[in-house]
Amino acid sequence: MPNCQNCQKEFKVFPEELPFFKKMDLPLPKLCPTCRAQRRWAFRNQSKLYKRKCDFTGEKMVSLYADDSPFKVYKEDIWWSDKWDPMSYGREFDFSRPFFDQFHDLRLAVPRRGMQQDGTNTNCDYTTFGMSNKNCYLVFAGFYCEDVYYSAWTGMSRDCLDCLVVINGELTYECVECTKCYHCLYCKDCVNCLDSYLLENCSNCQNCIACKNLQNKKYYVYNQKVTPEEFEKLKQKLETGPVDTEREKFDQWKLSFPCRYTHMVASENCDGDYIEHGKNCHDCFGILQGAENCWHCQMTGAQAKEAIDCSMAGMDSQLTYELHASVGGYYTAFCNFSRHGKNVYYCDSMSSCQDCLGCIGLQHKKFCLLNKQYSAGEYSQMLPKVIEYLKKTGEWGEFFPIKHSPFPFNDTLSQEFFPISREEALAKSYSWRDDEDIIYQKQIYKVDADITKVKDDILEAVLVCQGCGKNYKIIPQELRFYHKLKIAIPKLCPDCRHTHRMRQRNPMQLYHRQCMCESTKHGHKGRCPQEFKTTYALDRQELIYCEECYQKELY
Repeated sequence: MPNCQNCQKEFKVFPEELPFFKKMDLPLPKLCPTCRAQRRWAFRNQSKLYKRKCDFTGEKMVSLYADDSPFKVYKEDIWWSDKWDPMSYGREFDFSRPFFDQFHDLRLAVPRRGMQQDGTNTNCDYTTFGMSNKNCYLVFAGFYCEDVYYSAWTGMSRDCLDCLVVINGELTYECVECTKCYHCLYCKDCVNCLDSYLLENCSNCQNCIACKNLQNKKYYVYNQKVTPEEFEKLKQKLETGPVDTEREKFDQWKLSFPCRYTHMVASENCDGDYIEHGKNCHDCFGILQGAENCWHCQMTGAQAKEAIDCSMAGMDSQLTYELHASVGGYYTAFCNFSRHGKNVYYCDSMSSCQDCLGCIGLQHKKFCLLNKQYSAGEYSQMLPKVIEYLKKTGEWGEFFPIKHSPFPFNDTLSQEFFPISREEALAKSYSWRDDEDIIYQKQIYKVDADITKVKDDILEAVLVCQGCGKNYKIIPQELRFYHKLKIAIPKLCPDCRHTHRMRQRNPMQLYHRQCMCESTKHGHKGRCPQEFKTTYALDRQELIYCEECYQKELY
């Protein structure tokens, strides 16, 4: 087994992966799957926003790029318009220089999209990677949402705040990995729940508080049946005072209940977490329905076929490798933000292109190399020469190096998923952005714990985060939401609240474990012998059960 050239750890390329590399005519990877994922996510700044000027119009704008970024940045409407021509930046391939250096020079020249939006959003100036959203604020990677605030990876939802991976939600607050929930607060891994608080792994539950592993229940508190009056009494307590004490109590109480080793639905021969209707998907996380024969993928779209090392990519794709934020690809590899590409390699921000290598910002183009147009014959002669050169330099088969990312490492999702220190980043020549030396204001405004006593004057107040010490403010839409759901004003800033939600999700890493069930009623003597791969590390406190023991415990 080879050693990773980045972390030096030994890793394995499984025999089932080999036909893919042969079919794609690619060498075997030099980095382990974790380091390959870290490298791809280092090209995605999803939530760090800055004020700067559009390099085309000179207008002020909000952007993923700071004003001192060396990259040229355009407003979304300008970038998508015909007011500039990406082909004007075309250049000859230089067989005396490394390709990655040439591509980085091209990336510095070709304008970049300021916010990664597709033009279908309404009143969503502070959203990124958004699609068909309306009246959203600080929503990142959201789609078909309305009146959603401070959330990420949220879809087809409305009137939600502080959510992470919530689909078809309404009036949800501080929910993580929830689907089709209405008026649910502080819930995790719940489906079809209603008017509930502090639930984990519950489905079809209504009027429940602090419950785990329940199905089809109504009026339950700590997994015990209660009267509607008892439920209302505890509910009022949560609405009129801080929830922290009850959350801490629930977090300790739920440790006595088993956790299913993985969140997997109707999947065949798969390992990973949050996989729906997958087949032959391994070391995969957040895989939507219909994906088949995928390896080492994260947040991969529906109907992905034969994909390896794809992040936020793969929907309606086949034979794709080392992609980030790409859809509809066929025989496509080493790309950022590629839409519906065919035979496209080492490209960035491409749409509906075919037979291109090393290009940026092109739409509906064929036979291009470094943004220069070739005839079909010229391209067919040039491509093998370029690939052979990349093989000699050792670049063929590798994704873009992190040092060439358009973003500081600590601004990217790689720092969220695979955090490293500033010193580690600089030692590897990754860029790093230090916090500005800001003197934050002290909090003068006294926030009442009872939301019914909080008035509109709080909108003018400067609050201080009890986590990081930074200042933050309450916006009008947010205050209306808190009043509507009777939620106390948060003591943490939006960034710290997001960090808290991210910590509720397990890392995208698998560990080999044995089922911890020791109940004789499950048909085995002593501890269950079943073994599996799970995202729960060996030192976690939770009870981790295999699928069979978990189902028997529930029913």
